[in-house]
Amino acid sequence: MAQPLAERLRPKTLDEYIGQKHLVGQGAVLRKMIEAGRISSFILWGPPGVGKTTLAQIIAHKLETPFYTLSAVTSGVKDVRDVIEKARNNRFFSQASPILFIDEIHRFSKSQQDSLLGAVETGIVTLIGATTENPSFEVIRPLLSRCQLYVLKSLEKEDLLELLNNALTRDVYLKEKKIELAETDAMLRYSGGDARKLLNILELVVEAEGASDQIRITDDKVVERLQQNPLAYDKEGEMHYDIISAFIKSIRGSDPDGALYWLARMVEGGEDPAFIARRLVISASEDIGLANPNALLLANAAFDAVMKIGWPEGRIPLAEATVYLATSPKSNSAYAGINGALELVRETGNLPVPLHLRNAPTKLMKQLGYGKEYKYAHAYEGNFVNQQFLPDEVKDQRIWHPQNNAQEVKLKERMQTLWGDRFKD
Repeated sequence: MAQPLAERLRPKTLDEYIGQKHLVGQGAVLRKMIEAGRISSFILWGPPGVGKTTLAQIIAHKLETPFYTLSAVTSGVKDVRDVIEKARNNRFFSQASPILFIDEIHRFSKSQQDSLLGAVETGIVTLIGATTENPSFEVIRPLLSRCQLYVLKSLEKEDLLELLNNALTRDVYLKEKKIELAETDAMLRYSGGDARKLLNILELVVEAEGASDQIRITDDKVVERLQQNPLAYDKEGEMHYDIISAFIKSIRGSDPDGALYWLARMVEGGEDPAFIARRLVISASEDIGLANPNALLLANAAFDAVMKIGWPEGRIPLAEATVYLATSPKSNSAYAGINGALELVRETGNLPVPLHLRNAPTKLMKQLGYGKEYKYAHAYEGNFVNQQFLPDEVKDQRIWHPQNNAQEVKLKERMQTLWGDRFKD
């Protein structure tokens, strides 16, 4: 019983692995690579507890290749070079390249990531990185270009229920007890799609029953146990998502007091400042948008300032941006516009680009009518000329709908002047 339940139940094969069917289900891309016995370097991006480390270990076991692990939290450039040297020496004894698994690769500095480039490019190691943060923000472009990116999703309800069933039927300790899962909603809610969190909750509730061999688990019992053990879960857990949700909704609801309170809760709880800053940038685009375009500039400046001045002073530009966004007029017309456009694209598929909008770099393309009759807007009065910019099948579709705020009223008036009835609601 020295090992936590989540570690005791860690899958050893793909058939035991739960979730991520889009990657490891029958016929999926990663399963095909693994079954073929050859994989290329890749990065796994997803929330905590969805199987990133487990998947890397399963791959190494299946390929029967040396497996090295580094944590970006504790490893430096020297550690990276030492592992690469070991991998180079072992390369002769293994058909497949040794695997180097780097957990939390987003925490590696630029110099640490640079030290990986040569080994990854020449195949001395096959890199598997794991990150909870957007790799396009945190991983240097040269390294990212040498790796495939696979996105892992939070576990679905069916996955989590399967996980609970496995725990009760496979774990030696739990099998000895008569455990009834009378209710599971609270366990699933508090787990937030995190397998490790879910198993920790189950273990916590079972252990709280002491020596009892008959345990009935209800939602009330789960909530009670979690309230008695507030330190059982770190900032990556349910509280993390609830507080950032309250923070963003306070900004959206134009309540600077509420927004500052939830900001303070995150600061005091040790939340990653970069995570807060990124959410401010998103909110500036999603919730304030065209009603006050300066909001995005200020949020981005706050992000930049936090990265430059560090902590604890970084809380000040975060607070400035928070108050500015909360007190700004609101509009989600750009957010709704791109969502509407995506929905239209999914419904209509790959519609052809009208001939007059196509690029015509060759003589043949010009002969085929590419670019013919295109009107160059700057050649006309007011830098505008009425012409069609959407595919024929959706040429009359309205996608962007301005909202009733000072900035967008002006934009709407301009569009009505240019396009006439097309922008009349």
